Parts: sequence; structure tokens; C-alpha cells
Amino acid sequence: MTTMQVPFVDLRAQHAPLNDAIERAVRELMTRGDFIMGAAVERFETEYAAFIGARHAVGVGTGLAAIELALRAFDVGAGDEVIAPANTFIATVLAILAVGATPVFVDMDAASYGIDPSAIRAAITSRTKAIVPVHLYGQPVDLDAVLAIAARHNLIVIEDAAQAHGARYKGKRAGSMGHAAAFSFYPSKNLGAIGDGGIITTSDDRAAARLRLLRNYGQRVKYYHAIAGTNSRLDTLQAQVLSIKLPHLDGWNAARRTHADAYAARLHGHVQTPVASAGGEHIYHLYVIETANRAALEQRLRAREIQSGIHYPVPAHLQEACASLGYQPGDFPVTEAAAPRILSLPMFAELTTSQIDYVCEAIVSMPA
Repeated sequence: MTTMQVPFVDLRAQHAPLNDAIERAVRELMTRGDFIMGAAVERFETEYAAFIGARHAVGVGTGLAAIELALRAFDVGAGDEVIAPANTFIATVLAILAVGATPVFVDMDAASYGIDPSAIRAAITSRTKAIVPVHLYGQPVDLDAVLAIAARHNLIVIEDAAQAHGARYKGKRAGSMGHAAAFSFYPSKNLGAIGDGGIITTSDDRAAARLRLLRNYGQRVKYYHAIAGTNSRLDTLQAQVLSIKLPHLDGWNAARRTHADAYAARLHGHVQTPVASAGGEHIYHLYVIETANRAALEQRLRAREIQSGIHYPVPAHLQEACASLGYQPGDFPVTEAAAPRILSLPMFAELTTSQIDYVCEAIVSMPA
């Protein structure tokens, strides 16, 4: 049998047609020397805000910092509770803990893997201040339901859109509907930098002004500090690279949806494939299947030089870092049932038909 190497993500394939533009941007930056808070940062912020459909975008150092600072901008802190899904990357939780608030987990929706809106109501207490719905794997959550609950209880909604660059919900971009939204530009994201980076989008003028203070030592003018801020700024280099990539994002996302359709057609009846929610436009940051034989399938793919991943093997509420919160196995049965079954297949815009066929053949020909 002829083997074919299929990477989980191939950033070299993405960058190849952009290398000249990126190298030119680097040379220009070296000539100018405006490495921190340069003109390219404000330019990209303007471009990204327009792309998302928000009045403001504020670049920060990481996706984790984006969630944390968004919470701080809306005065979420000590004594507050913040509702979040148990099925999420730990950054969502760490940001809540970092502002001194308490994460309150709820279960996921089995079909979308996102937060289950029907579970939110039961988690609300007199201390609840905010909800952080996570657009996981590139699939927007049911924001109509989440926002209705938030409005009824006067809660802040911070969208965790770290995996949802360009995704739409009922025609609107993820990141444009909550009080604010946090994005990560980790290199493997659908819109990735060449290092760490993040951004917060909001249409709240007061929050945007506060975010610009928070990210830069709390200063309006150098050495004059209005509030206790931090140092979390989007590098000028990353902003320049992201400006080069942004015009390609919708095309890359469309390619991912085409690849997802090809996977689904070939894998139907063999494994459980993702289901796009009604009203949502999935951008497949990750293509996550479920199988009862995950370990065997992982081994089979590895033997054929196909990379895969698990997102995420341990639910947030069962992480050692969250032990003090007091959750136990069995608290969130839908999330916990999926955890040992989920497996992420190779997914990137430049994935070829032959690579998809090779991955699918390895799965469908696996002995029962």
C-alpha cells in the first residue's frame, strides 16, 4: 500500500503564495522600526472591525488576554460568577479565573458541541454577571437563545470566538452580537498570525476606550496611568501579516466547508460527522468526528502517516486546575460522553481531494 503524509494543518501551504508579501512587510517594518503599537496595528483593527461588523477592534497579545480584558472592560471581577461551557479549551476558564470571578460550567449541546442554552437558566444565581458562549470548532452557538436569556437577567455576553473567524449566525458575523468578543490569532487558526496575537471586537464605545487603556499599562499618555492596566499589545509585525491574510479569509473558509462536505459524504455511516446548526455558517476550524473506537482509529491513521488531534480529551470541569471548583465526574453527562469519542481529522483550506480520499479510505476500510 502506498502511503501519503497528511498533516493536521499545513501552514507552509497557506503561506507559500503569500511569502513575497509577508517578506516585503517584514522588510518595511525593519526600515520603519515601529515594532510596538505601530500604524499597522490601528489599520488592521479598522479592517477587522469592518469585517466583523463591530464599531471597534482592539488588538491584544493573545486570545486568552482577549477574553480576560473583555471581562475586565465590563467590570466582571471578584465575587461574580461567569457561566461557560464545560466543553471548551482551558483559556476560556483561565480568563474568568484571572479576573477573580468564578466559572460556573454548563453542559454542551450534543449536536453542535457548543453551550446548551437550555442549561444556562438553571445555572444563573444572584451572583451571575456574565455568560461566555464559545463558538467551538468554528460553529456559532445559538446566540438568539443566549442573548435572550442574558437580556432577561441583565447579563454581559462575551463571545469566545477564538475558533470562529468569519463564521456567521443568521447572516451576522460571530463577534458582532455580544457585548464584546474575543479572538485568537494563534498560527493554526483560520486567520492566524506568525506568532501569538488576539483581538477584541465590540460596539460599546466605553468598553473600547477602556480596553485601549487596559492593554497598554492603563495609560492615555505615556507615563500617565489612568487605571491599573497590563501589557498585552498586538505586535505591529503580526498586524501587518494579518492584514495580508484577511482578504483571503472568506475564501479559505469556503474551501474548508467544501472539504467538510467531502468528508461527510465519504464517512457517512462509518463515524459520526459534524452537523451544521440551522442558521449558522460553520467555518470548520476543526473537523471533529465521533467514534467508539478512537484509540484504534488513531493508531490506524498514525500508521498511515495521517495526523489527527483530540479537542479536548479532558472536559474543563474535570481539569486538575479546576479541582477547587468542586465539580465531579457525571456533572455534565453530554460533554463527558463525547470526550472519549471525539477525534479531529486534518482540516485546512489547502487540503487536496487526494488527501481527503486517503484519510477517508483509512477510516472506512477499518475492520469493525
